Amino acid sequence: MQNTLNSIIEPAYDILRTEKANPLDFIFSPRNVAVIGATEKQGSVGRTLLWNLISSPFGGTVFPVNPKRNSILGIKAYPTIFDVPEKVDLAVIATPAPTVPGIIADCVKAGVKSAIILSAGFKEAGPEGIALEQQILQQARLGNMRIIGPNCLGVMSPHTGLNATFASAMARPGNVGFISQSGALCTAILDWSFRENVGFSAFVSLGSMLDVGWGDLIYYLGDDPHTKSIVIYMESVGDARSFLSAAREVALTKPIIVIKAGRTEAAAKAAASHTGALAGSDKVLDAAFRRCGVLRVNSISDLFDMAEVLAKQPRPKGPRLTILTNAGGPGVLATDALISSGGEVAPISEQTRTALNEFLPTHWSHDNPVDILGDADPQRYTKALEIAAQDPNSDGLLVILTPQSMTDPTATAEQLKHYVESSQQKSQPAKPILASWMGGADVAAGEMILNRQSIPTYAYPDTAARVFSYMWQSSYNLRGIYETPVLPTIDSGSGIPNRQYVNKIIQTARLAGRTILTEFESKEILAAYGIPVVGTCIARNEEQAVECAEKLGYPVVLKLFSHIITHKTDVGGVQLNITDAESVRRAYRAIESALQEKVQTDPHYAKLGSENPDIFLGVTVQPMVKTHGYELIIGSSLDPQFGPVLLFGTGGQLVEVFQDRAIALPPLNSTLARRMMEQTQIHKALTGVRGRKSIDMEALEQLMVAFSQLVVEQRWIKEIDINPLLASEEQLIALDGRIILHDADITEEQLPKLAIRPYPTQYIGRWTMRNQTPVTIRPIRPEDEPLMVQFHHTLSEESVYFRYFHLIKLSQRVAHDRLTRICFIDYDREIALVVESQNSTKEAKEILAVGRLSKVHGTNTAEFAIVVSDRVQCQGVGTELLGRLIEIGRDEQLSKITADILAENHGMQKVCEKLGFRIQRTADPTVVKAEFDL
Repeated sequence: MQNTLNSIIEPAYDILRTEKANPLDFIFSPRNVAVIGATEKQGSVGRTLLWNLISSPFGGTVFPVNPKRNSILGIKAYPTIFDVPEKVDLAVIATPAPTVPGIIADCVKAGVKSAIILSAGFKEAGPEGIALEQQILQQARLGNMRIIGPNCLGVMSPHTGLNATFASAMARPGNVGFISQSGALCTAILDWSFRENVGFSAFVSLGSMLDVGWGDLIYYLGDDPHTKSIVIYMESVGDARSFLSAAREVALTKPIIVIKAGRTEAAAKAAASHTGALAGSDKVLDAAFRRCGVLRVNSISDLFDMAEVLAKQPRPKGPRLTILTNAGGPGVLATDALISSGGEVAPISEQTRTALNEFLPTHWSHDNPVDILGDADPQRYTKALEIAAQDPNSDGLLVILTPQSMTDPTATAEQLKHYVESSQQKSQPAKPILASWMGGADVAAGEMILNRQSIPTYAYPDTAARVFSYMWQSSYNLRGIYETPVLPTIDSGSGIPNRQYVNKIIQTARLAGRTILTEFESKEILAAYGIPVVGTCIARNEEQAVECAEKLGYPVVLKLFSHIITHKTDVGGVQLNITDAESVRRAYRAIESALQEKVQTDPHYAKLGSENPDIFLGVTVQPMVKTHGYELIIGSSLDPQFGPVLLFGTGGQLVEVFQDRAIALPPLNSTLARRMMEQTQIHKALTGVRGRKSIDMEALEQLMVAFSQLVVEQRWIKEIDINPLLASEEQLIALDGRIILHDADITEEQLPKLAIRPYPTQYIGRWTMRNQTPVTIRPIRPEDEPLMVQFHHTLSEESVYFRYFHLIKLSQRVAHDRLTRICFIDYDREIALVVESQNSTKEAKEILAVGRLSKVHGTNTAEFAIVVSDRVQCQGVGTELLGRLIEIGRDEQLSKITADILAENHGMQKVCEKLGFRIQRTADPTVVKAEFDL
């Protein structure tokens, strides 16, 4: 056998892995619980909590802790946590806020693994409460203790029987993981769940999220076999990157549905830029949810309706719904609800219409909604459904039944059930089927039949139509979930941005104490990133303005040149369509006098003028560009939760009047840029309307990607606008640009962090194999999928066996769904390095090896995986890759790197030992474990 240097592990979705303990297991599945603050006092949190723990047995021991009592509710009590006779997994604390830091310190010393702090009086109480929280966190970090709360209701794990809350009842077991920041809402949801017979896999009140946040719990419930869907009541995002990273990974396999309080909250105010005024924080949140595959809904009933339907039905591949009904009115109501919520009525194909004509009564609707008339029997329903489902124009079906004299709701439900079963047996393409059986008690038996067949039923057809629209929205969001951002190659000059020149402009302004760049400086930065700008010349006096105009050619535009004034039109600082030298002089004087008048009459500008004697520095002269085309705006501003955000939409002077814009998180790739543009009304015009040709949409996508790269790389930029960007059939050109820098007192460490980690260019490097073949080692990209297909063709059966612990067919290894998960990764959670070389015979690049470092959920450790093409083994590739993964682990501040290796894979074990790994036996004699402490 060849000396194969292949690792043995793959990401969790790909191969068998040994179980890894998550620290949150001590919260959801503790062996024992200490109740600190347990008491006999009627109506108190401590008494209710203790009673809930002992009345819903979770299979462990409960230890009340109270220095003033020997027993509570008949259970022996202990004066301190140190007196408890066993090591405690979970401490639930219900004592006054000032006592909690000391209690947490004692718990850490006693080896307690986790805590839930129910007590209030922390962040919500002001600065003193914030200080208490920081003390708690400092103590908890000393013992790697995980904490839920403070100021929360607690945690229920219905499948294990754990009720560590002070709620009045225990949730029913089920498959919905529910997380809420509001304890009061938790109790309301709990009451509602009993009426609606909804069960939960977990029921969690997060409170202030001092430690455990959304990301931790999404990962945990994503790994939980009892959880089929995750529903969230959110008041604040907390750690945005953690939330987005976790949601992006989990949402593909388990739907995540969020209701977010504060939708009508005032937009975040960023006064100095159009982008800041337009990019309201709630719109940013919507953009963030789209980017990570999360579905946002508006009501609590929608929250659980979607949890049910997404767990039961396949997601639609498009927005078009076919409505089948035995009454016209309900069909019309469903249509209105569908269109108003973003769905579409599926057009009936001629083939479908012909097939329906063959058996439906003459007076059927002949369109969608498909009204099969009030005398429809079960057989007519079934046959119509079979035909409608085959229509390629349809992405889903809604069956509406109203009880009429000829109607048999129960038999029709049975027929629908048999149709679904038959379709599944024939492996027909899956389309979601929803039902609205109207009529209350008269249709109850039919509803029960459908629900048992996992066909969701709704009392009203408009509700069902809105649910379908939400399903499509979820599908649309998920389509982009693996479109991991890749920094573009700018097609300008050398092919890369002139970062050195940009840094010089920014640092010169900062050294001068300026935060506002001039229009000229802003355009120079845009041009350095390959964004076309209109030529600009600076004139300090009238004669220089004339020289510039004659050099550029008439007609020209004059604009105010100032380090202080950014919105030039507000002060009369723009003169258009100037055709000769004398007009240039008059325009220069007009701009200067308009500014002087503003300084004399407007208190705001008077203050600016007194503080800045050089408020007028001259003018800039630009060619008068023909303005036929569309005025767009592209910008970026800061969101307090998500950092830099991007804006695209209709631009020009009335940008804030039209408010036609889309928001997205950087960085972008071309697909994400296109999807961002598709959300605007102007997009329809850009693609061609009323005889006008489309602009170069591909070029506009690349410009958006380049702008995104600028925002990602130039972190000293606080706000940036291109307004307008003129888009026509002939060209894309930035007519104006403005950039605002962060304040001088901001340090580099304080600069806002991107919510989504961009492509890690710092891990790109060159290397030479033992046979002198030069290669590039770099992080994997989404575009690498075709190269990964070729790579898998180069692996022998032995290599495959060492990688997966069993043989996997080539067709399975190169399946698109699998490779997207490998190539479209979240760089905040894992880094995959590929070894790339130029294939001399084919004049194409090829991948020779892949090394992956994946963080383990809930820990500060990571697992590595390496696979090397058989024809380049024994060339030092495996050793080099593993060495680089170790360095990445250090950069990412991990504590340990591990791997499970087949005992017979001696080559990989030798590589590990060479680099300092410990090789240890495991309970499975066929597997050894490699560990490296960082």
